[in-house]
Amino acid sequence: MERRPGVPRLLREINDRAALELLLATGPMTRGQIGDRTGLSKVTASQTLSRLEERGLVEVVGAQAGGRGPNAALYSVIPSSAYVAGLEVGPELISAAVADIHGRTIAEVTVDPADLDDPVSVVHGAIMKACRSAKISIGRLRGVVIGTPGVVDPRSGDVRFSFDLPGWHEGIHEALAGDLKREVTIENDVNLAAIAERVDGAAQGVDDFVLLWSARGLGLAVMLGGKLHRGRSGSAGEIGYLPVPGVPLPEDIRTEPGRLPSLAGGLQSLVSAEAVGELAGSYGFTAESAGQCVKVAVAAGAEGEPFLDEIAHRLALGVASVCVILDPGLVVLAGEVGQAGGTALTARVEEAVARICPVRPEVVTTTVTDKNPVLRGAVLAALDQAREALLKP
Repeated sequence: MERRPGVPRLLREINDRAALELLLATGPMTRGQIGDRTGLSKVTASQTLSRLEERGLVEVVGAQAGGRGPNAALYSVIPSSAYVAGLEVGPELISAAVADIHGRTIAEVTVDPADLDDPVSVVHGAIMKACRSAKISIGRLRGVVIGTPGVVDPRSGDVRFSFDLPGWHEGIHEALAGDLKREVTIENDVNLAAIAERVDGAAQGVDDFVLLWSARGLGLAVMLGGKLHRGRSGSAGEIGYLPVPGVPLPEDIRTEPGRLPSLAGGLQSLVSAEAVGELAGSYGFTAESAGQCVKVAVAAGAEGEPFLDEIAHRLALGVASVCVILDPGLVVLAGEVGQAGGTALTARVEEAVARICPVRPEVVTTTVTDKNPVLRGAVLAALDQAREALLKP
């Protein structure tokens, strides 16, 4: 019989991973509960927990009463076994959060990106400030994810194309990793909002959906089979450049550095916050922001319906174009404009899409309650990295 060296060790690694993943997903459990859920015997479950305790990953956090005999010990993953940092980088503000391995945010800070031409020092300063607030050293971070607007090249990890962040050029990804002395991931901000939506929002448990983000910029995140679809160049979801009837084509969009995409034609010029604000004025609704204009229109009842109908028609042009290709089943409206409209807007978009294409997806408003879904998505993405690192022997 052929002998397979390392099989016992491999089985231990599999058992340790199964127990740790279960505790991270469900919280404190007894040895018996872990055994029942993983299929491990009591002896094997005990050995597994002992190994995880020796590695400083789990601890006894209490006891569960019930049944005959002594109370059963409850085990949980030690919160301080790993920390992560998530950041959202914008042209006017940078937000950074530090969370423990359970995903609980223990510090959140904002900084003014006074020098966007030096992304490395700006990010370094934001992370250091967040770590000081969390009372941990930067060396304890096991995952760092940065959300930015624009296209992120999946091969180099750099921001390849962004109107708002001209200083984030080729080589920044490598420079950040070198400065922080750890792996760093840069991700499109709307993609991160979709991650938050799938974990905390309206797309929980949904493997195929799209998230349409309408705010200062317009973007789309595509989730297929439970995974983000970024495309070969990272440009999947750049729906703002979608040609639409009656709107100038998005030509020569690279010729004026710093120019906002809303000036480049395409769908962006119809449903960005700037465009919605202008449209609201033509219907007699004025407020401090486009989102507030939409809320005022919703509250106005019948008087606001023509304005909402027009927004829905514009959004439907983009949603229908995506749905006839991907047929995702669920569309989540997010961002300043999408969130403000609520069911008054989603119902109209759903009806408008059904009128112009053979696909009728469910259209809903984001239900992520976190005030900053991009930052939350960055933390969640960093958590995936940290937990994967913990699960390695």
